Amino acid sequence: MRETSERGWREATERALYGPGGFYRRPEGPAGHFRTSVHASPLFAAAVARLLCRVDVALGRPEVLDFVDLGAGRGELVQGVLAALPDGVAARTRAYAVEVADRPEGLDGRIAWRAEVPEGVTGMLFANEWLDNVPVDVAETDRAGVPRLVLVAPDGTERLGEPVTGADAEWLARWWPLAADEGLRAEIGLPRDRAWAEAVGRLERGLAVAVDYAHTLGTRPPYGTLTGFRAGRETAPVPDGTCDITAHVALDACAAGGSTHGTPRLLTQREALRALDVTGARPPLTLATTDPAAYVRALAAAGAAAELTAPGGLGDFVWLLQPAGLPEPPL
Repeated sequence: MRETSERGWREATERALYGPGGFYRRPEGPAGHFRTSVHASPLFAAAVARLLCRVDVALGRPEVLDFVDLGAGRGELVQGVLAALPDGVAARTRAYAVEVADRPEGLDGRIAWRAEVPEGVTGMLFANEWLDNVPVDVAETDRAGVPRLVLVAPDGTERLGEPVTGADAEWLARWWPLAADEGLRAEIGLPRDRAWAEAVGRLERGLAVAVDYAHTLGTRPPYGTLTGFRAGRETAPVPDGTCDITAHVALDACAAGGSTHGTPRLLTQREALRALDVTGARPPLTLATTDPAAYVRALAAAGAAAELTAPGGLGDFVWLLQPAGLPEPPL
């Protein structure tokens, strides 16, 4: 029998993405439907490896250095980081991939595959486009300007439910206050705040990093950002398991939720990668005559770096840097 019941977007998304046969359990993985910085260029993993080396130094080069790839997809980032690390650091690195899907075949044997972040991490936890897939409910103002929970059917049809109350209403009032105009929408980010605080709480010493499309209190979109992706194209968000369902992240709220572990910092991917020596600068033309092969390689790397840092594209991702047991993020 076809399911017709309506649910809040949080419950509907949870089932569609992570339930039996859900989108994130499909064999092709996220890379089959959308392209992240990890898939755009190995320069991204190399930059993350350089940041891990900075964390290693800040920690005094511990005997075991942990690297946790949270929301690991099919392990592309963690494998790239291990490959980019200097031999001496790689030999001390204990790598984890955290993902709900089964371990993919052929994954580097050094990588532990887990469903949850391990306890007592000393090193770096890196969550690339993870928080945007932590399901959230959606609120919309009715004719009287009252924020109500948006209910959705499996075919994507919506209607307004009960008024938003309790902790969700408190979160809206603090982090995404809605004017009284009819039809304004917000994604209630409280589950993401809690998920991030829990993940950071597993970090004993080191740095936690979340990377996502994001907005802050002064730049909230008036109608929200909920959308879907299927086979490389943006599509309507339909909670039937056939597409990704995502929404931009209120990273300033997440930062406040994890701030008990250290002083957080927000910066754009463009700023972060430039600080990690991914600049997109073109090689000098003189190299084309002295070493043509090297010039071609350098030119290709510059193009990839430019894509990773481009305004209006991947460069607009926001990095949340959350230190634990360190005076400040080593970036």
